[in-house]
Amino acid sequence: MSVRIRLKRLGRKHRPFYRICVMDQRAPRDGRAIEEIGHYDPMVRDKSKRVVVSLDRVDHWLSVGAQPSEKVAVLIRKVKEGNWGVAKEPPPMKPPQEPKPEAPPEEEASAEEGASGEGDAAAEEAPAEESASSE
Repeated sequence: MSVRIRLKRLGRKHRPFYRICVMDQRAPRDGRAIEEIGHYDPMVRDKSKRVVVSLDRVDHWLSVGAQPSEKVAVLIRKVKEGNWGVAKEPPPMKPPQEPKPEAPPEEEASAEEGASGEGDAAAEEAPAEESASSE
């Protein structure tokens, strides 16, 4: 019989909760466990309080030959080292910035006059064409 230390899922939809269990490898995920040695709650904000595990029982089962799953191996390593990583803080709130003027008003005014002058010339030509075509 191959024994594994793995997670058994409990909780409801979108609110997971896991027990760290010693189980037969052939047993279903939520099946009968040989022993429950801790629990893991990924929804707890404080990372150091997410995992509660009996390290003496883990050491016992590892010495007997139980193989931890990948996730359980990471959790056990973090509990032993006490290295939970640093939680990222949200960036500080900044007051809204006022829009910067894109160009000085003199340049904008001269650019607008040049564009409107071209449009006026095109507008004057268009009615002449219409009047010529209507005759």
